[in-house]
This record gives sequence, structure tokens and C-alpha cells, in this order.
Amino acid sequence: MEHLRHQDQSLPERKGQKRKLEQEIEEEREISVPSGDARKALLSEVGAQVTILNSTFSWKEADRAAAKRATHVLAELAKNEEVVNVIVEGGAVPALVKHLQAPPASSEGDRSPKPYEHEVEKGSAFALGLLAVKPEHQQLIVDTGALSHLVGLLKRHKEASSSRAVNSVIRRAADAITNLAHENSTIKTRVRMEGGIPPLVELLEFTDTKVQRAAAGALRTLAFKNDENKNQIVECNALPTLILMLRSEDTAIHYEAVGVIGNLVHSSPNIKKEVLLAGALQPVIGLLSSCCSESQREAALLLGQFAATDSDCKVHIVQRGAVRPLIEMLQSPDVQLREMSAFALGRLAQDAHNQAGIAHNGGLVPLLKLLDSKNGSLQHNAAFALYGLADNEDNVSDFIRVGGIQKLQDGEFIVQATKDCVAKTLKRLEEKIHGRVLILHIPAGLELLLGLLSSTSLKQQLDGAVALFKLANKSMALSPVDAAPPSPTPQVYLGEQYVNNATLSDVTFLVEGRRFYAHRICLLASSDAFRAMFDGGYREKDARDIEIPNIRWEVFELMMSFIYTGSVDVTLDIAQDLLRAADQYLLEGLKRLCEYTIAQDISLENVSSMYELSEAFHAMSLRHTCILFILEQFDKLSYRPGHSHLIQRIIPEIRNYFAKALTKPNPHNLRL
Repeated sequence: MEHLRHQDQSLPERKGQKRKLEQEIEEEREISVPSGDARKALLSEVGAQVTILNSTFSWKEADRAAAKRATHVLAELAKNEEVVNVIVEGGAVPALVKHLQAPPASSEGDRSPKPYEHEVEKGSAFALGLLAVKPEHQQLIVDTGALSHLVGLLKRHKEASSSRAVNSVIRRAADAITNLAHENSTIKTRVRMEGGIPPLVELLEFTDTKVQRAAAGALRTLAFKNDENKNQIVECNALPTLILMLRSEDTAIHYEAVGVIGNLVHSSPNIKKEVLLAGALQPVIGLLSSCCSESQREAALLLGQFAATDSDCKVHIVQRGAVRPLIEMLQSPDVQLREMSAFALGRLAQDAHNQAGIAHNGGLVPLLKLLDSKNGSLQHNAAFALYGLADNEDNVSDFIRVGGIQKLQDGEFIVQATKDCVAKTLKRLEEKIHGRVLILHIPAGLELLLGLLSSTSLKQQLDGAVALFKLANKSMALSPVDAAPPSPTPQVYLGEQYVNNATLSDVTFLVEGRRFYAHRICLLASSDAFRAMFDGGYREKDARDIEIPNIRWEVFELMMSFIYTGSVDVTLDIAQDLLRAADQYLLEGLKRLCEYTIAQDISLENVSSMYELSEAFHAMSLRHTCILFILEQFDKLSYRPGHSHLIQRIIPEIRNYFAKALTKPNPHNLRL
């Protein structure tokens, strides 16, 4: 299914830092187009400054001072975009381009201090960058020879010792290149041909952060929709530095870095793979929580692009913590943040592994609210995300509970693509719940039966239990006792031969005074608990020996066998202890195996304690098995002490159980 708006529209090219600055200046001051006498006066002023520039190309102190003043005057005039045409008409471009280079030395080998060294070149680059804000003047500036001089200025720090003046001229040169190449594919190519990309990549490691930002801004512009430029930026080994910049506390630095990476990966699958292999994913996810809304927006957009790579990447994005901040962004007052986060979640929601997690973390309601938006792109991104969430059976009851079906049916959608997407979403939902009649009748019928279960009449209680058990059978929701579950997430395992094997071991656990050898890479892949232990701020992160105080050796050994092989034989005598360990270390597959084994032993005598066990360790399969057992054996249990208390405890869970079970696809007619 075609989704979202055209990708290019989601990737606006970033304007240069100076371009942005001048926009802010113009917003604060009233602009008037010069005419008549004012125009003549302006032309006269420009002509005077051009004359000065043309006659002061030397190292004489008076000439340098005059040239510096002239570039400053022209730059101040150029800040008013409405007079830029007059400045160009007055012949300023050739004069400014000439002063992008240093004058010839007065004598060979002259090493005397040079007056206003770098200052005139900086002023010229600044003024030309401002003139380049108007696209119609970009080509004239380039044709006059500016590019080769600007590229030369990028290397000034190699010819002179670092100083504030050197840093400033480099920054102004990078900003000028940004504005010259803005939305001009020919000039972007010319910059590459003039050798501008390698020095810009080198400047990403410059000590002055303003220079870093300017270089990144230029690379961002040069990479936009220019495959040859992208390839050269990557070939110059820019990715490691850009990824380091993503972690910078300077918002302007990480904003420019994420922008460069975004433009590099756009429509370039090979570069996207290189960026991911270089380790960009986690720092980009980190930017979702940045205090800079522009960085948040760019990070969300980039994650959406990453999510188009393959299914594994979608899962990794979710596993590494992107879902919660993206859902929070859905409720931002910034419409662009909402749009980009919906875009990313829409991509992520097309993978079956992520759908329940997005809904479980609260994504459903804010996405439904965005359907009321008058912004077509935002509305469509939200609709596409909902289309993905509707594919998961576990989400269907949530759609019903929050009124999502009605919202989709009653919404007013702006573009046809959104209407089509919503229609497909409704079809998905209706296929899973077998028509709207079921939606309307399940809640009332279910509450009736639960009411019988809560009655003071034993006969009514028994009638309710029998009906609910029959309903459960018809819903085909007996999976906890039907078969042993598979491991929930397919992955590559190291193998049994590495269990407690010192070969290549890089971490040791101390269990009941004995050493157990393990491998961090295997543990990191197995669960969020081990990822938090080794990647987070816990003291175990750098420890060689980690003590495990509350697990028996036999239990720990079985748990590690599961981690290394993906399967293990769970016997009844150890199942409860192993369940506790599996819950502690977030090993869902192992929990399911333990629950299956424990469920085989449920009896009239122990069902109450088994239910308590399921609550203590979040064992949903075991809990549901207990519920079904209680309903099936209700008449026998009704004569046992504590029966009434047990029933009242489980009624809310019975309601949740059937809310999900009754909305799963089912070939039977579910009649109460």
C-alpha cells in the first residue's frame, strides 16, 4: 500500500545558519523596496564601496582598512534582502570575489605582520553569502570565480596559526557555500568539482564549534538530492564524526549532524546501511528526548527512514526505546513534531513485532486524535500508523474500548489516500471481530455473565461460570494448555557448547560461590534486563565478576542454557523457581515454557496459590489457565473454603481475558 506523502516533501533542505539569521533579522525590521531618489542614493553608495574595493587590493594598512570597511558596509546593506538586487546591479560581486583572496605579497619572502589578515576575506565571504540568499544571483557569483576562493578559505587554518580571525573566515566561507548551493543542483556539483567536500568533512573535527556547525550546514545542503556528493562525503569518512556530533550537548551541533545524516540516507539504501552499521541508531533515538524541537523532528524523520530498511531494523528501533518518546511527541503543540513522530510510528507499526507494543505504550488514543487534524500529511501519517496497529489481534479490543471504530467511521479525511487507508483499516478490524454486531453485543452480554458470577445465589454463579467456560471454548482461546509455546522472538543463539564455557568469556557470574562463565554479546541479545545491566548506569556495567545472590545454581544454569540455545526442558520441581528468574531477567520465552509446565499441575487444591503465583510474576498464560480451570471446575470449587474471595479477585481479570479473547478471529458464532 502506498503510504504517506511523497518522501521528498518530508525532507525540506536545511537553510544555512546565516540564511536563518537573516530571516530572523528581516522579521524584526520593516522592509521597503528602494525607488526614485533612494535607489539612486543606494546605487551611489554601492558604487563608492566598489570603487574602494577595486583600488585597495594590496597589503598597505590603509588599503586593508578601507577594504574591510567597504565589505562591512556592503554586508550591512545586503542584510536587507530587498536591496540585494541594487547591490548586485552596482557591480559589487566581482569586487567582493576579488577580495576573497589575499593580495599578492609586497616582496618575496616578506614575513612581516599583515594588517587585517583574514578580515577582508571574511567580510567579502559574509557579504557574498548574503547576496546568494537570492537564487537569481547564485550563478553570477559562482561564474565570477567565487567557489575556488571560498574552498581555499576553508583551508586557511593550515596556512596560519589558529585564531579567532581564522576561525571566522572559515565559518563565513562555509556559510557562503551553503547559501550558494541552496536548492541549486548545478552549484552543488561545482562545489564537489572544486574540491570543497574534503575540507568541509575535515572541519567537522575542528575545535571551534561554530566552524563545526557551519561545515555540517554546508555538507547538509550539498548532500541533498545529489548522489555523487553523498558518496564523496561518505568516502571522506564523515560518518564516525557525524555520529559523535549526534551525542553533543550543543543543540546546534547535533541538529546539523542529524540533518546531514538525514540527507545522506534519503533515497540511498546503501548509505543507510553504512550509517546503521556505523552506530547511528542509538544516538538518533537519544535525540527524540532533546530539548531542541528541530532535532527531535529530524530524529523522528530519520527513524522513519531507517524503519523502511528492513523488518529487523524496525524491531531494533523499538527495542532501543524509541516508542515512548515518539508517542509523547504525538501530543506536542508543535505540528511538525506531531507529523514526524506519526510518520515514524507509521513505519514501525507495519511490523508485527511492534504493533502491540505501540498500543500498549499508549499510542492508540493520540493517533486517533490526530485524525481530527486539518493538516493532510499529519492526518495521513496517523491513519497509516493506525492501519498497522489494526493488524494485531491484541490491539482490537483496545480499538473497541477507546471508540476507535466509531472514530474511523465518522472522521472527515482530507485526501483520497487517507480515505483509502482508513477503509482498509476498518476492513482489517471487521475481519478480526467478525462484523460490527459482535462489537455492539459483546460488552452487554459479558457483563451479564460476570454479574451472574458475582451473585449471592450459588445456582446463578454456576450458570455464569458454565456459560463463560463454553464461550471461552468457542473463542478458541485455550492456547495456554494446548501446546508448549515456541520462543517468542526468533534469534541466533551461540549454542549449548558455550554454556558455562570459559572460551571467549568476558563476564563471570558468582552463583552460590561458584563461577559461571558467560558472554556479554549473548546476554545483550537476550533481554532488556541484561542490556540495562551492561549498557546502562549500573555498577555491573564494567564488572568482571557479578554476584547473583538470590538464584540457585541449578536454576541459573537452566536459565543460561535457554539464553544460549533458545530452548530447555522445564521440569515441575524447578519450574516455579525458574519462572521467578525468567521474570526477573525479562526472558518472556522462558517464562512461557515455565508457565506451560506449571499449568499441567493445576488442581483443585492449588489453583488459588497458582493464581497468586501468576500475579506475582506477571505470568499471563498461567493466569488465564487458572481462570479457565476455575470456570470449568466451578461446582467443585464452590464447596471449598475461600472460594468466594477467589472469585471476586479474578472477576476483573476474567473481564480483560474475554475482552481480548472474544475479539480474536474465530470461525464459530459466539452467542451468549
